[in-house]
Amino acid sequence: MTPLVTAAVLVAAVTHASWNAIAHQITDKLVGFTLIAGGGSLIGLAMMPFVPVPAAGAWPYLIASAVIHLAYYVLLMRSFRLGDFGQAYPIARGTAPLVVTLLAAVFAHEVPDGWAAAGIAFSCAGLTGVALWGMRGRRPNWAAIGAALATGLTIAAYTVVDGLGVRASGSSLGYIAWLMAVEGVAIPAYALYRWRGQFVLLLRPFAGVGLLGAALSVAAYGLVLWAQTKAELAPIAALRESSVKPGSYSNSFAGQGVG
Repeated sequence: MTPLVTAAVLVAAVTHASWNAIAHQITDKLVGFTLIAGGGSLIGLAMMPFVPVPAAGAWPYLIASAVIHLAYYVLLMRSFRLGDFGQAYPIARGTAPLVVTLLAAVFAHEVPDGWAAAGIAFSCAGLTGVALWGMRGRRPNWAAIGAALATGLTIAAYTVVDGLGVRASGSSLGYIAWLMAVEGVAIPAYALYRWRGQFVLLLRPFAGVGLLGAALSVAAYGLVLWAQTKAELAPIAALRESSVKPGSYSNSFAGQGVG
């Protein structure tokens, strides 16, 4: 973790928090995810002529990541229907680095040293503390907590898969372009099927803010992917989660429906 890599991940964390703040402004979460995922797909397509095609060894990872990201989006949108998920969401972000640490040790043969392991544990403990603080004085919503844990597993899975994939790709820009283009198609396709003739009408009021969120999302994950080619996966995953702050999900998503 050189100073440059650390700075890149911290910028990614700020950018991640920024696009989440933008997404909070869109009440209908399917509208928000359609614009952000679809906008990311358009950005990926626009990048393709100017970046290398990922090497053959990266494609199994890229396809697996697209499938895992779809599961992540589905779990996240479903979780937004649970009133206490705003408090439970930090659990998802807090458990992910721990799982990344285990998966990276098995599949990337990356075992953090004492200081790195302590930092990862401290980060995860802090995020879990945020979740517990948000749920103080309330009965646990086990459905929301379960959804958060499942979401955390998908975050960990795509983090490791993409870390291995971008290293095999030969180009972090090429990998992010193709990943965004592939993974961003499914949710807009579902929304188009669901809304049919109302597709443009429902998206138009939020198009500007949604596309800005898409650009920030691509930038945030692109920085993380570049960092994963320069440093071990687990410390990057832990540092990235500094984007989660107390109250950041507490009210905006509580009780929101999808579609």
